[in-house]
Amino acid sequence: MQEMQALKINSYLSSGEIERLLENVEYILMASPSMMADELPIHFTIILNTSDVIPEEVKPLVLEKFCRELNITATSHVLSNRERIAFAMTTQETPMPRHIVDDAEANTIPWTLLHIIDFLGNSDGFKEAKDGLSGWSYSYN
Repeated sequence: MQEMQALKINSYLSSGEIERLLENVEYILMASPSMMADELPIHFTIILNTSDVIPEEVKPLVLEKFCRELNITATSHVLSNRERIAFAMTTQETPMPRHIVDDAEANTIPWTLLHIIDFLGNSDGFKEAKDGLSGWSYSYN
């Protein structure tokens, strides 16, 4: 596998730009190589376009729905919570979502609170992630 270069972030969307970007977005799907590839090869992040609190009993059902639709055959290390998401401009056509964990970083760039489902998984439909590439796609209403 060849070594891939990280995407260079040129700028971040402002709060107003984030709001406009998300107007017709249902969810964003991100897939990248897992840092725990021996366990499961793909790191998935599903960003739901909502800041609503999802009831605990509903969270597994939402994950099951996505796994069924995306042919994800196994999951582990699931995080399902509202988190800070910023949107970075890179050389790619669509802004790259970034989960902002660091409080200091959150004080320096615009972000919005969205519900994410973050987990390790496996699927035959994401060969690029297994080959070392990361990507994201937006699903619109």
